[in-house]
Amino acid sequence: MDARLKFSEQPGARMVPDGSDDAVPITDLIDQLTGFVRRQFPIFIFFVACSLAVGAVYIFTTPPSFTSHAMLLIDSSKLRVLQGQEAPLGDIPIDTSQVETQVEILKSEGIGLSVIKDLNLTQDPEFTGVGGGVLGVVRGLFAAPDVKSDTALTRGALGTFLSQRTVSRVGRTYVLDIGFTSLDPNRAAAIANAIADAYIVDQLESKYQATRRASRWLQDRIKELRQQVSDADRAVQDYKEKNNIVSVNGGSGGGTRLLGEQQLEELNSQLGGARAAAEEAKARLERITQVLKKDAPDATMDATVADSLKNEVITRLRNNYLDLAAKESIWSARYGSNHLAAVNLRTQMAELRRSILDELGRIAEGYKSDYEIAKSRVEGLEQNLKSLITNSQTTNRDRLGLRDLESTAKVYHTLYDNFLQRYMEAIQQQSFPITEARVISAAAPPTQKSGPKPFLALGIATLIGVILSFGAAVLREAVDQVFRTARHIESLLQVTCLAVLPKLRSSAISPATRDKNGLFAGRKGDSAGIDPRPSDVIVMSKRSPGDAAAEAVQVPPERRMKFASNREFLREVVDQPLSAFAEAFRSIKIAADIGSVNHRVIGVTSTLPGEGKSTVAANFAELIAHSGKRVILVDGDLRNPTLSRSLKPDAKAGLIEVIGGELSLKDVACYDEQTGLAFVPTRLKARIAHTNEILASDEFKTLIDSLRATYDYVIIDLPPLAPVVDVRATTKVVDSYLYVVEWGKTRKSLVQQQLLSAPEIYELLLGVVLNKADINVLGRYEGHYGGYHAKRYYGQYGYTE
Repeated sequence: MDARLKFSEQPGARMVPDGSDDAVPITDLIDQLTGFVRRQFPIFIFFVACSLAVGAVYIFTTPPSFTSHAMLLIDSSKLRVLQGQEAPLGDIPIDTSQVETQVEILKSEGIGLSVIKDLNLTQDPEFTGVGGGVLGVVRGLFAAPDVKSDTALTRGALGTFLSQRTVSRVGRTYVLDIGFTSLDPNRAAAIANAIADAYIVDQLESKYQATRRASRWLQDRIKELRQQVSDADRAVQDYKEKNNIVSVNGGSGGGTRLLGEQQLEELNSQLGGARAAAEEAKARLERITQVLKKDAPDATMDATVADSLKNEVITRLRNNYLDLAAKESIWSARYGSNHLAAVNLRTQMAELRRSILDELGRIAEGYKSDYEIAKSRVEGLEQNLKSLITNSQTTNRDRLGLRDLESTAKVYHTLYDNFLQRYMEAIQQQSFPITEARVISAAAPPTQKSGPKPFLALGIATLIGVILSFGAAVLREAVDQVFRTARHIESLLQVTCLAVLPKLRSSAISPATRDKNGLFAGRKGDSAGIDPRPSDVIVMSKRSPGDAAAEAVQVPPERRMKFASNREFLREVVDQPLSAFAEAFRSIKIAADIGSVNHRVIGVTSTLPGEGKSTVAANFAELIAHSGKRVILVDGDLRNPTLSRSLKPDAKAGLIEVIGGELSLKDVACYDEQTGLAFVPTRLKARIAHTNEILASDEFKTLIDSLRATYDYVIIDLPPLAPVVDVRATTKVVDSYLYVVEWGKTRKSLVQQQLLSAPEIYELLLGVVLNKADINVLGRYEGHYGGYHAKRYYGQYGYTE
C-alpha cells in the first residue's frame, strides 16, 4: 500500500502525506495537460462549435465592405524654398512627434465634420440608417421611424465616419496612409480623398488664421515699442543736456563717443609724441655735447656724419679737409713731414677742423633750443591732461545713469527691429499661405472587398472559442471537487485505489429472472434454467461440481437466497465472470490475499448512503465464493439492512437474534445454491437506537471469531461512516476495511473529513473502491482505462483470437 496519512493527536489536525514534495517531471505535466484536454474535450468542442457558428453567421449576414487608401506626404523642404529660406546642406528631418501629431490631427473630429459637411453624409443611409446586409434589413423592418435633429444626425454620422476611418504612418517614413471602409467602393475612394483634401485645407486655414492673428498682435506690439523707443531716446538726450555730456562721431569705427573721451585720447596721444620728441632732442644734444668735448677730428667726423651730411658748410669743409689730407700725405711722403709745404698743409687742415667744430657748436645750440621747446611742450600737455582727467572723472560718474538709459534705449531699438521684421514676414506669409503636406497617391475605388474575411473571422472565432472553452474548462475543473480517478484517491487520501467499478445499467443488461424459490430462471431471451454464461467459460474451484450440487440439494428452499427483482447487480460477477466489473473485484481479492496482514474479516463501508457499498460487498463475497472459498456475508447495517431486503426479503430472523442468543447461526443463515455463499441477514422488528453498542459488544466479537474459525473470508456490510458511528465500533473485530467512494458524486473534502475524524478506520483500510464509474466519461480522465479489456483479446466473453 501507499504511504499512510499522518494524523496529529490534536483534534482537527489535517492529514499530511509522508515525505517531501518533489519537483514535477515534465512528463507528468504533459500527462496532466493532455488529461485536462481529454476530460474537458466536450467543453472545447461545444464552445469552439458555437464560436464557429457565430463566426459563420457573421460572415453570411455582414455585407461586403471596401477599403480605399490615399497617401499623404509631410514634407517641409517645399516650405523652406517657397519662403525664401536658405536651404541647408542636408534636409533637416522632421521629428517623429511632429508626424504623430499630424496623424492625430487627421483623426480629429474637425476633419471628420468637414468631410461630412462637404459630402453631405448626413443624408447617406450608411452613416445615419440601420446599415446594410441581412441584419440591417431586419433592423429596418422592426425599427420605428425616428425623426432626428441635425445635431443628432451629424453626431451619428460622425461616429460611423470615425469608426470606418483609419490613419497610420507608413513605417518610419513621412508618408501617412489614409484609409476608409465603406459598403460602396466609389464612396470609399471619394471619402478617403476628401479626408486628404480637408486636411490640406485645414492646414492652409490654420496657417492663415495664425498668421493673421500674429500680424494683428505684432502690429499692436510695434506701436507700443515705437513709443517706448521714442521715450527712451528722449530720456537719453535730456540726460546728456542736463549733465553737459557731448557725444561726437566715433570715427571710422562708427557709433558715438563723448567729447571728453575723444579729447583725452587725443591729448594723451599728443603727450606721448611730445615726450618722444623731447627724449630725441635730449639724446641729440647729449651726443653732440660729447663730440664737442673730444679733440679728435676722426671722432668728430664719425660722430657727426649724420648731421654733417645734411649741413652744406660741414660737407664743404670736410671735402676740403679730405683734399688737404691727401696732399699732406703726398708731400710728407715725398719731401718729409717737416717740409714747409707739409707743415702748411697741416696748418690749413687744423683750421678746417676748427671751422667744422664751430659749425657743430652752432648745431648743438640748435639741439639745445629744440630740447627746451619740447620739454616746455611736454609740461604744458601734462598740465592739460591732468585737468582733462579731473573733468573726465566727473563726467564718468554722470555717465553711469547715461549707460542705463542707453542700454534701455538699445533694447527697445532691438525689440522694435525684430518685431518689425517679424511683422513683415507675417504679412508675406499671409499673402502667400502654403502647407507642408501634399497628396502623393490619390485613393481609387478598390476592386476587391476588404471584409468580412472568412478565414480571419473563422480564425478569430476559433481563438475566442478556445479561450472561452479553456476558461469554462478551468472553472469546471475548479468546481469539480469529486473523485473521478484512482490518482485522485491516491494523491488526496494516500490510500491505494484497489479498483474502479463501472456503472451497471439496467437498459444495457437484461435482468436475470428466477423462480419462486429464488433459483436462476435465465435472462430475457435465454432458455429457462440455463446458465447465461457461454459454454466455454470454465470456473476453477477447489470444490468439485458434485460437492457444490450436494450442498445445493442439502439447502432447503426456505434457506436459499432470493434476489429481489430490482437488485439484479448483486451477483453480476457470477453472471458475467469475464466482464471488467468482475475483473475489478478480482484485483480487490488479490490485494487482500497478498497483503502482509491476514485480511479474513473485511468490512465494507462508505461515506454516505447510496454509494453502492452493499452491491460491492455482495459481489465481492460472491466472487470469492465462486472461486471455491468458504465465504459468509453478514449484513451489519443495523439501521438500514439493504442486503437483507435484496437477498432475503422474507427473512424472519437475523443477526440481532443470533447476537441476543435467541437463535443459532444455522437457524438464520441462507445460502446461494450456485456459489455456496452463506449470508446472515438482519431482520429489524423495530428501530434500534444504540446499534453501535451491539456491534461493539462481546457477543458480536464472539460471533465474528466463530465465523473466522469456520469460514475463509467474512465479509461484513457496514453502515456508511458519515451518518452513524457504527463503523468505528467494529475496529476490534474487523481485520481491514474496504472503503467505497461513488465516482463523480462523493466530494473530496467530505471523505477527507470523515477519515480525519476516524483515524482508527483509516489505519485499517485495505483500500478504496471507486464505484459507479461512467466508462465513457472515465476514458477522458484515464485514457488508458479499459485498454486491457479490448474485445480483440480480452473481450466480454474471453479470448477470441
